[in-house]
Amino acid sequence: MSGAAAARSSGPVRAGWEAIAAARPQLAATAGRYVDQIAVSLRPNTVIKTDQVLAGFCQHLLDAHPEVACFADIDRIHIETFKLALVARRTARGPLKANTLRAHLGLLKVFFDRTGEWGWDDTPARARVYGNDMPPVPDPLPKALDDAAAARFMAAARDETDPLTQLCVEMLARTAMRVSELCDLPADAVSLRSGAWWLRVPVGKLRNDRYIPLHPRLVELLDAWGQHHHHPNRLITADGVLLDRHQVARMVRRVGRKAGVEHVHPHRLRHTLATQAINRGMRLEAVAELLGHRNLKMTLVYARIANPVVADQFQMISDKVDALYADPDDDQETAAMRRLRLEYRRMLGNGWCTRPKELDCGFESICEGCGFFQPDLEFLPTLTRQRDHAASHDQPDRHRLFQQLIDRVAEAAG
Repeated sequence: MSGAAAARSSGPVRAGWEAIAAARPQLAATAGRYVDQIAVSLRPNTVIKTDQVLAGFCQHLLDAHPEVACFADIDRIHIETFKLALVARRTARGPLKANTLRAHLGLLKVFFDRTGEWGWDDTPARARVYGNDMPPVPDPLPKALDDAAAARFMAAARDETDPLTQLCVEMLARTAMRVSELCDLPADAVSLRSGAWWLRVPVGKLRNDRYIPLHPRLVELLDAWGQHHHHPNRLITADGVLLDRHQVARMVRRVGRKAGVEHVHPHRLRHTLATQAINRGMRLEAVAELLGHRNLKMTLVYARIANPVVADQFQMISDKVDALYADPDDDQETAAMRRLRLEYRRMLGNGWCTRPKELDCGFESICEGCGFFQPDLEFLPTLTRQRDHAASHDQPDRHRLFQQLIDRVAEAAG
């Protein structure tokens, strides 16, 4: 068996490695050795993608640079022609997208960087792929459904006659799970903890598992489903057949069409619940835990076990979201809403901003020191936590500020 093929005897083999190994055995052997190494520590999908990128690069060398016998022969010109070949490539959907180009060049850069760091003989003497080779990738805002569209979508989900579609769609919409996480839910994913139902989402994309508080509607749907469907390994299946993300995506699109909502897909439901939660007052940290984000670049370090803070924060917004779904057509401003709007007040995390809208704000992020900052009894627990945090971190000025605010609240409360 050829070098690269032998290195892949325990995993997927991309068609074409045999020809590369026959023509340039050293290229295939080094690539196979590298794939074996990263398979120990990286996710299977990353290993497969790396194998594909290396095979594509080696095939490019065979076609455009037959003089190259091994990776040590690689020079800058070989990278530049590979970049142009990627840009010129066409698929059924057209040219490669910026993310795809970035992934190809990024994996190739990591290959050269690591083999150099590891002191391998078959690697270029210096770096050949640089950071500025990567095309810039747009960073658009998440595409969430607006409130009216979300209400119509959830109404259509409630009216869905197929129990599997109804369950899958509402699970995605009410938990913000990734579609792959839904498909992989184990049979014992639901558990009762301290009188509340929780869903354990197993290790997935970010190699972490997490607990999500289950909405009563989902408990009801899962109970009804479990009375007639049982599988030894999966919580939800299609008559015993494992779900796949394409099947679930078709369910979501079908419900979207019934609701008159176009371009809806599973991940858009995830963005929608996160947006609704933040807009209705759920703390950013709790949203991060709900979504399974590991840091605040994605949104903050997640809680590894069922954190009561997540349940409290989720319950706080759950009734508000339910009220939105219960009456989607009522978009009239009530008298009470108008009075509230005319007060020109903005609720902050620990008090109210009473600054008239005609006045510019020169503070932005230091509201507690502003004369228009108005705390009240509702925010006393938050202010107390902030004062205690300042004390425990030896911040006397912050401690003094929050103590003064607490005293103001206590005085106003009589």
